[in-house]
Amino acid sequence: MSRVLLSALTAFGLLAAASTAQAAGNPDEGKKSFAKCRACHQLEAGKNTVGPSLAGLFGRKAGTAPNFKYSDAMAKSGITWNEDTIAKYIADPKGNIPGNKMVFPGIKKESEVADLIAYLKDATK
Repeated sequence: MSRVLLSALTAFGLLAAASTAQAAGNPDEGKKSFAKCRACHQLEAGKNTVGPSLAGLFGRKAGTAPNFKYSDAMAKSGITWNEDTIAKYIADPKGNIPGNKMVFPGIKKESEVADLIAYLKDATK
């Protein structure tokens, strides 16, 4: 293998590792970002307010939290919440699921979304 190719592969591996580390997010920073969500969402199971409780979020089908009236768009979205679907939704709620009721404009900064997800992964268990 040539040195150029080996150098390129090594650099790619380091970049991929750095990208993965960034994608993991910082839960402490995510807790701060959750302040934007707390006006409408709670972490306690069954505690719905303007938005549904986020307890048990990961692995749950969108539009199925008990005792919350979802928009038809959310209920029929077919989404199951995981890191990828949450990241896409949080970045652009209205663009990702047109017709949903969430008025939040979204979080555009990828690192902030990653931090929020890192926090929610533990906080919503």
